[in-house]
Amino acid sequence: MASIGIIANPASGKDIRRLVSYATTIDNNEKVNICKRIVLAAQGLGITDIVFMPETFMIGTAVKDDLKSDGVLTAGISLLDFEIDASLSDTVTAARMMAEMDVGCVVILGGDGTCRAAAKGIGNTPILPISTGTNNVYPAMMEGTVAGMAAAAAAFMGGNACCIRDKRIEVSINGEYRDLALVDAVVSDDFYAGAKAIWDARRIKRIFVSRCHPATIGFSAVAGVWEIVEDTDDHGLAVTLGGGGSRVLAPIAAGVLTPVEITGARRIPLGGCDEFTASQPCMIALDGEREIRANPGDRVSFTLSRLGPRRILPREILREAARLGIYKNQMNKE
Repeated sequence: MASIGIIANPASGKDIRRLVSYATTIDNNEKVNICKRIVLAAQGLGITDIVFMPETFMIGTAVKDDLKSDGVLTAGISLLDFEIDASLSDTVTAARMMAEMDVGCVVILGGDGTCRAAAKGIGNTPILPISTGTNNVYPAMMEGTVAGMAAAAAAFMGGNACCIRDKRIEVSINGEYRDLALVDAVVSDDFYAGAKAIWDARRIKRIFVSRCHPATIGFSAVAGVWEIVEDTDDHGLAVTLGGGGSRVLAPIAAGVLTPVEITGARRIPLGGCDEFTASQPCMIALDGEREIRANPGDRVSFTLSRLGPRRILPREILREAARLGIYKNQMNKE
């Protein structure tokens, strides 16, 4: 039997950045539709079992009921059995359980934060992240049918087929590991923050990125307009901001080009770190969400490694599937 997992975050794309920018909205009904297309394409290529993360909107149940009602469901659909608390910890738990079940691939519908949470539990299981969040760098916009085909191909081909082992940023306070980010760690001086998402560029003091490009949206784009760092590059970039620096325009939110002053930037190689001692209370946001507080005198370090998730490259894996005749083989079975 070949299986895949689906983690669909019903909370993605609902943070404060939608109130201060012009971001696209993908509601939960559309997430159900995307998941339907994933399921149909995956079962069309021979996937027999699909497991969903349980969540408050019951996306997996809606997909199962609708496809059964339409008479087009042939794969088995089930939900993981655990008590949810409607937080990102559900994503961590679901990713860990799916990895333990040895599914061939986990498709993730969400934003950078959802993918970051999944990375904490996914181990070596390949992931295929689809963007349904706000300012996304890590997941990509992708048609559900294509995602289902790519996930199925990954499940059948196994191993490291058409995957990249991504970088990650490991955050430590006073020598103690605290958390990780996949794309960026941002230091701001808004210590007492109401909203979890970070959005005010005037409060940003430092940005550490594993990758950056001006063709993305969010605070990694501040680094990206200064220097491009690809996911394949064996280095990241540490940027400091402040008055009197070089002035750049960066797309920190959808439809919003913001002037930012960069006072310094340096490459950080794999295994290297960027360190500073907090001179005042500060907040560290990981992949766009405030997660860690640092107090004056705390020693903060960001270390770059290539211990992130194994991410499927969809175009490459579908090309390889065609070369191997997977599409022809499925036709011959019918």
